[in-house]
Amino acid sequence: MTYVIMYMTYVMTEKPKQPNFSKIKLQSPKLRHDLRQGSTHMNDENTTATTIEQTSLADTLKKMEETCRTCKPLSMTACVTDCKIWKTKNESRELHKSMQDPNFVTDLLNTIKNRRRLQILQTISRGQYSIDRLQQELKKLGHNHSQQTIIEEYVDPLVEVELAHEAEGKYYATAFGSKLNEITKSAQDIEDLLPPHSECYEEKILAGLINQPKTYEQFNGSISTRSIARVLSRLQTVGLVETNKEKDHVFFFKTQRNPNKEKLSPTEKKVHENILEDGISARKLAQGAQISLRRTYKYLRRLKGKKLVFTREKSRTYALTIKGLQLAMTLQKIHDLITEAQLAAAQLIKHEGTTQQQHVEDGKKTVVQLPTIQYARPNRAKKL
Repeated sequence: MTYVIMYMTYVMTEKPKQPNFSKIKLQSPKLRHDLRQGSTHMNDENTTATTIEQTSLADTLKKMEETCRTCKPLSMTACVTDCKIWKTKNESRELHKSMQDPNFVTDLLNTIKNRRRLQILQTISRGQYSIDRLQQELKKLGHNHSQQTIIEEYVDPLVEVELAHEAEGKYYATAFGSKLNEITKSAQDIEDLLPPHSECYEEKILAGLINQPKTYEQFNGSISTRSIARVLSRLQTVGLVETNKEKDHVFFFKTQRNPNKEKLSPTEKKVHENILEDGISARKLAQGAQISLRRTYKYLRRLKGKKLVFTREKSRTYALTIKGLQLAMTLQKIHDLITEAQLAAAQLIKHEGTTQQQHVEDGKKTVVQLPTIQYARPNRAKKL
């Protein structure tokens, strides 16, 4: 693995609270002082481990800064290789850079619309795995893939969108990837429901329907006009969206004519009385009058002939099914996670300084250089 080392200066200042992203309970590195050599050493990796829970990432980064302020590693190399706090902060820097790409969200969603990638993400969220071990884990699930296929088709795409990183030939989930894994654990069938290589119009439609049904016209502006019909049809086919039944968009209303001036049969009168003031569909009218739908249309025609009823078409509406709502809620959680990660990463970058080492006299804060590792990316097209 090739590393490009860049030196950055970071300034430790107070940060405002940001939305909840992930909670990392920090255990400060235990330091031991060697009096004979006059040096301070960081303990092994286990004592610096972080426990990921659910909290504000802004608060987490604040605790990290406080820990880094009192930490005195022997060298920059020791900080980079031994400190998981530094690793988490470096992940945030890399994530911030990747999020500058306007296609980041689309690439991320297309990446996770693959069952095998989600399985690998779930595996590396438990620890570091070499490609050989990942191959063995996939075999346990009944999937036989070459190591090259695993790297190019499944692992590299996860790395590209900052869900995974590699260190010394082993892959592990980033803090961002681990949190997304928690969200997608129950969405392994997303590959069957949404197209894997798309502009994510389906996701936009689902997001637009999460609060209330919408008409066809109300989708104009949110996605390409020529794509609306195709996308809605695809979502209906996989059972994520439903619309009112064929003819249910035709509503029947009473006219102002006095029904007492007309001679009505008992059934005609019953049908007329069950028509609501704000209109009703033939299907609901049949249920209210307790007659068949065919007979309902028969008596409605008679009432129209006596000028007691008129029709008006209402725009057909589209709504989420139960399965569609569940997927839409998952996508909403992913969207919230991206937003919170973006804010937290930007907050970290904001408080990092320039490339020169600075010292402040008279007991003020000392600003020291810390290296940032920029992970080398595969020089090939993305496999989404």
